[in-house]
Amino acid sequence: MKFGRVLLADSHLSLLQGIHSLLNALFEITVMVADERSLFEAVSVFNPALAVVDLSMPSEDRENVACRLMERHPELNLIVLSVHDDPTVVTFIRNSGAAGFVLKRNTASELAPAIEAVLKGGTYISPELVPLTNDRGIANQENSRPEEEQP
Repeated sequence: MKFGRVLLADSHLSLLQGIHSLLNALFEITVMVADERSLFEAVSVFNPALAVVDLSMPSEDRENVACRLMERHPELNLIVLSVHDDPTVVTFIRNSGAAGFVLKRNTASELAPAIEAVLKGGTYISPELVPLTNDRGIANQENSRPEEEQP
């Protein structure tokens, strides 16, 4: 069984193509956008079950596009993709309201489990970042398990 609709937003067209193939296997409808304006229009019109958004997508505003997206659409299930593996970035994204954080270098192996966790109401953080965060995805030096495994 496939999920409903997903929105994929990344300004790197080559990455969009690769992730699009993965999402097509999981969702009935996949919409791709490559800029901020199209992202906000698509969320409003398309009403996706999930949005997968590049953290580094250029923004017209100084504020991060993922943060602005969550401010305008707090009900949206959001997974952020990023090349940044700094735990403070994870903290920033989790505090914005995003439910998932996947390192771009691990997209092929982690995006499907992240989608499943988020659409079941859970959260997901790339496992290699988990030891650097607490059970809410906040940066620290304690070891912890991925949030979806918390009792």
